[in-house]
Amino acid sequence: HHPLVASLPLRTRFYRSGLYISPLAPLLLGFGVGILTILLGVGGGFILVPAMLYLLGMTTQVVVGTSLFQTLFVTAMATMVHATTTKAVDIVLAALLLLGSVAGAQVGARFAAIVKPEYLRLALAVIVLLVAGRIALGLGWRPDELYSVELS
Repeated sequence: HHPLVASLPLRTRFYRSGLYISPLAPLLLGFGVGILTILLGVGGGFILVPAMLYLLGMTTQVVVGTSLFQTLFVTAMATMVHATTTKAVDIVLAALLLLGSVAGAQVGARFAAIVKPEYLRLALAVIVLLVAGRIALGLGWRPDELYSVELS
């Protein structure tokens, strides 16, 4: 794990993940991810998974399951906060996304069982880089008309 994680006090053994670290590390990581989830709608895949891999030193298989379990509860809470405070939840769209996600999760679980963990990490890195590139492009390049589609 990262030297900063190794230097934290109150080290405890986490048997399933094979870690001997301070419980403060996952607590602080979860706190930061919770803030990012509420502010930006990201956290589970883009922030939490790489942090658990490279900061906490967890194995890929345990990271995937732990991230999904944690994301379940954070997402439920973030949804409730957004639904009650900003009224910015489209229930119909969310239901359609849920149906697609549940079907995709079944395929993904079977796929993850047969693919090497290194390839899963590579896929995550590529996706993160593609999204970062698209966000960077959007910061500097603006179309002439934001709300229209032009055919060439």
